[in-house]
Amino acid sequence: MEITRTRPASGPGPAEWFTGEVWIDVVAVPPPPSRVRLMSVHFAPGARAAWHTHPHGQAIHVTEGVGLAQRRGGPLETIRAGDTVWFAPGEEHWHGAAPDHFMTHLALHEVDGSGNAADWGAHVTDEEYPAGSSS
Repeated sequence: MEITRTRPASGPGPAEWFTGEVWIDVVAVPPPPSRVRLMSVHFAPGARAAWHTHPHGQAIHVTEGVGLAQRRGGPLETIRAGDTVWFAPGEEHWHGAAPDHFMTHLALHEVDGSGNAADWGAHVTDEEYPAGSSS
């Protein structure tokens, strides 16, 4: 058993991966052979991830606020505190805060054999992202 009591400082989400103000906290990165990663991601209103996929899929669990999630070609979904979303391996998707709410989620995924957690695509455009309230 290992208890981690200190973690790296919060860091800004890379501009290549996100639109708007996003902060990431590393929660757990167990030693090999585990390839599991757990992050807490904090989105300001209107902030969102770019389109992306995960080699082994991703689960996000909303811990506070209201957000949005969408898979490529699918409907826009409102997600709220307590909701858990599963994105299948290779499923192109994005997620982020609603236009008028903060949103925080835990992100759980497994890296591939090369340590890659995600393949990032284009930013979600203002035309793709809905304006106005989603509460």
